[in-house]
Amino acid sequence: MSQYEQFASDNYSGVCPPAWKAMEAANRMDEAAYGEDSWTQRAADGIRGVFDTDCDVFFVFNGTAANSLALASIGQSFHSVICHELAHIETDECGGPEYASNGAKLLLGQGTDGKLTPQSIEHLVTKRTDIHYPKPKALSLTQATEVGTIYTPEELRAIRATADQYNLNIHMDGARFANAVAALDVHPSEITWKAGVDVLCFSGTKNGLALGEAVVFFNKHLAEDFEWRCKQAGQLASKMRFISAPWCGLLEGDVWLQNARHANACAERLANGLAGLPGITLRYPRQVNGVFVEMPDPVQAALRAKGWRFYNFIGGSARLMCSWATTTERVDQFLSDVRELVA
Repeated sequence: MSQYEQFASDNYSGVCPPAWKAMEAANRMDEAAYGEDSWTQRAADGIRGVFDTDCDVFFVFNGTAANSLALASIGQSFHSVICHELAHIETDECGGPEYASNGAKLLLGQGTDGKLTPQSIEHLVTKRTDIHYPKPKALSLTQATEVGTIYTPEELRAIRATADQYNLNIHMDGARFANAVAALDVHPSEITWKAGVDVLCFSGTKNGLALGEAVVFFNKHLAEDFEWRCKQAGQLASKMRFISAPWCGLLEGDVWLQNARHANACAERLANGLAGLPGITLRYPRQVNGVFVEMPDPVQAALRAKGWRFYNFIGGSARLMCSWATTTERVDQFLSDVRELVA
């Protein structure tokens, strides 16, 4: 078995064939640089079609840049951003949002299963209102969350109501947004602009691309001068078509959604197979393509000795991730090894 065998991360998987084919097509002739090419226009229009609305679309290399630059565009250095204490922008981006905004502070909220609540948001906004406290300006919601749970349209609308009460903009970290759409079985608009999301960082990397995230501004006012922000941050690709063309492959025929549905289904198969095994318990509800499981340390060590790779995540549970490339055969092989070890 490969030393990099799944289920460590959906970042381990390669490029899905439609995206690879589109990149190959973009390589057949010269095109204008810096996003002035036909592929970038086509990809941006495709994203507008996905959400069924006019919006401003920008492409950057990775998720940390997408989140950090999007949040920097919402406020200023003396502002603050409210996020869940387990949010990726807090736990895994090395201070990127603070750096990009020249110091805007992250205020950490709470909520079960990795989700912010209106009550938690209100507590942080009203905790202090004096001039010595960084003024809350934005919310950041992770969809799906870092622990594999999802905000429903109803939950998002309730959060929007609280945001409106305190004049806050909403950023959505959509590293696994496709998986959330697939799990909820709703139109993408229902959990973005129709629910009051101002800007979405829509990930392609975790869903079949080599690299490339789309920053989608539904509130176009917030996108003012964003292209200059990207340039300054080293996120303007000169050969932009090699970021945007694979998006065309992902968007055509809803490949992005098919990939997410497949990854979710593999995770569901994995969770169902683990449920009820001796010494094995699920830490969080399995809703998208990640399974968070408590298992004895000797079992984890034995699985790694067999070549399986997975992370021990926030709080100590084992995180098992599925991707567009995960196979049911691989899921069943892993389950067989677990059953053998806990028998």
